[in-house]
Amino acid sequence: MKIAAIIPCYNEEITIKQVIEDIKNYCPKCEIYVFDNNSADNSYNIAKESGAIVKKVMYQGKGEVVRNAFSIIDADIYILIDGDGECDASAIPSLIDYLTNEDLDMITVIRKAGKYRRGHSFGNKMITTFAKILFGKNCNDILSGYRVFSKKFVKTFPANSRGFEIETELTIFALQMRLPIGEIEAEYKSRPEGSFSKLNTFKDGFRILGLIIYLLMSERPLLFWWIIALIFASFGLYYGLPIVISFFQTGGGIVPVATSVLASGFMLLSGISIITGLIMNAIGRGISENRRFKYNSIK
Repeated sequence: MKIAAIIPCYNEEITIKQVIEDIKNYCPKCEIYVFDNNSADNSYNIAKESGAIVKKVMYQGKGEVVRNAFSIIDADIYILIDGDGECDASAIPSLIDYLTNEDLDMITVIRKAGKYRRGHSFGNKMITTFAKILFGKNCNDILSGYRVFSKKFVKTFPANSRGFEIETELTIFALQMRLPIGEIEAEYKSRPEGSFSKLNTFKDGFRILGLIIYLLMSERPLLFWWIIALIFASFGLYYGLPIVISFFQTGGGIVPVATSVLASGFMLLSGISIITGLIMNAIGRGISENRRFKYNSIK
């Protein structure tokens, strides 16, 4: 089997050499690709001198790197590992064995408790719980950047995200496609002095939440649009029900026109939302069938 390691790299000159050497040590047959994402330091040259195949990605963002890597690399097993030195490369052999023996399409390496930056632990739990409620319970660390994939997964994955939200998209895609996936808990090492995380807690957190809402709209349109319909219907009943009750109690009389129009508008929007959900669900089923057909066609 051909094994490829993908290392997204942005200003990681302190750690990139050690990451490459660790992968060589624990997986000698692995082809190592470093995708330099406009680094302002010496990461590109260090990676090249360390024996990796180095590619430049012009568009900024981890999602851009993953999309580029998935499109140009042809392998049987893909290892996505960060270039910051936090991921434990010694787990690679067991990850590969787990993927092949269980015939899985994705394995996520779960970080043990306490291995998060301040503020990230709460954000990760909140986003992971939200994703579990909406898409399924087979995920416990939706923001993990350390993963292993099959060729079927990689060549089917749409990769629409630009930044760190790519990790969320990877998990939700697997859950929506009902692909066989697994998780392994592993130690995450601390960053060396002078190395800093590129993840912005609030900015990237809101982007990830926005992606989940977007994927809910596109992948679960019935649920999304019927929630919207319920909200509009609630407002319609709130404004309209007292008018109807008053009308029957008084046997007619003056009806507040403005309030009646407002209530009718909300009920109309509720009906439109239901119809939109039905249409998008039909379109989504067609897209899902095409994805499944493509997935089954990859050997």
